[in-house]
This record gives sequence, C-alpha cells and structure tokens, in this order.
Amino acid sequence: MQARIVAAARGAIWLADGWRLFRAAPLSWLALVFAYWLLMTLASLLPVVGVVVASVLVPPFAVGFMAAARAAERGGAVELGLLFDGFRHSLTSQLVLGVVYLACLALVLAATALADDGALMRWMLAGKRPDESVLRSGEFLAALGSAAALYLPVMMMFWFAPPLAAWHSSGAPKALFFSFFACLLNWRAFLAYGAVTAAVTLVAPFAVLSGLMLASGGALRAPLVSLVFPLLIVLLPTLFASFYASYRDVFGAPARPA
Repeated sequence: MQARIVAAARGAIWLADGWRLFRAAPLSWLALVFAYWLLMTLASLLPVVGVVVASVLVPPFAVGFMAAARAAERGGAVELGLLFDGFRHSLTSQLVLGVVYLACLALVLAATALADDGALMRWMLAGKRPDESVLRSGEFLAALGSAAALYLPVMMMFWFAPPLAAWHSSGAPKALFFSFFACLLNWRAFLAYGAVTAAVTLVAPFAVLSGLMLASGGALRAPLVSLVFPLLIVLLPTLFASFYASYRDVFGAPARPA
C-alpha cells in the first residue's frame, strides 16, 4: 500500500470520472443513494443514540459507494447489495473508524461553541435553527469558519481510510495515517478537485438560476427552485463516484473482490 503523487490535472477531472461512472448505471446509483438516505434517516431518528449510530455507520457505507464505483468501472452490475460491502470486509476496523469519526465531529462542534455559544452545535445536533440575527452575527460566522478549518484535517484522515481498511486490511490507525498523508502529498490535485467541484456544484447552478430569475423578474422563482432537488439527486452519486476516482489514482485500482 503506497500512495502515489498525481498531477493537479488528474484532480481536476475526478468529478468528470465520477459523472462517467454514474452514467454507466444511473438508476442503480439513484437507488443506492435513496437507500443510504433512508437508512441514515431511520438511524438518526433513534432516541438518544440516533446521531451516534448514524455517524459510526458513515465509514462502512462509504466503502459501499466505493464498491459500486469499482463495479461500474469494470462494467459490472451496480447492485443494491454493494452498499453493504463495508459491512462484509474488516467490519471491526470500519466501526473503529466510525467511532473515531464521531469523536472528531464532537471535538469540532465543541470548538465552535467557543465562538457562538453553541448555536451551530445545537443546529447540527438538535435541528434547532438559530434566529436570523444569530445567523448574521460575527460570532456565528466565526463558528462556521472554525468548523471548516477544523474539519479539513478530519476530512483528510477519512478520505481514503474506509477503503484502505476494507480492501488493504490496514487497520484503522494505519488507514487514517496513510489517508491523511496521501491527501497532504496530493494537495495540488485536491485543490484542483475542490475548485472544479465548487464551480460545478455551487457557482454554476447558482449563477444560472439567479440569472434566469432576474431575467424573468422573479416569475420563474418557484419552478427554478423546484429544480434544486433533482440537481442534488444527480450530483450526490457523481460526487460519491468521484471519491473512488481519487482513490484509484492515488492508491491504484483495487483487486477484484473474491
């Protein structure tokens, strides 16, 4: 298991690779995303432990989407059962990763409470949306900035960790270590990937929708807003598949499953 350093240009086309993998079996990908959303929603509704269970399950389900992308790349069927691939390979390591992920999220949210007296933390954990005055306050913006900065190293640790633990039998600590430094070594590729992803998923849709609403004088506001959900449905599997594209380029194509 050795991380490769790829050119920034490769990072710029990971999202395009994700789109290509999604187009290979769009209905199957949508079924996977819906099943994942349903299962995580049900888990989060559990009293007291809902958020804990949902967070711990993130790594094994991440492996499931990686397995689906691997199958699509090889021309195989993207089946619903692939979503549970992470539960069939190194489950103990996946659950350890989930516990570590939960702890990292708790630390990040606890740190933001120092800036906004816990407004962001209550919104994320209990769904209590702050008042508009709080949302526009400097303290809340500082909390958002702190969350983004603190979550970055967490994201780097977990970007590759689930498939490394599942497909390379590396164990949770080693997977986190290799994932973090693989991202660090490939910071140019990830910077390009982030720029392209932000442009495609945020900037371009916002500019197009805003332009159409202005051109119509607001008459098309409701129809245009209704397009956001279908757009999100298409973007989510594309993003999930692009994660696999980054893994494949940095660590090589994984071995065929037994």
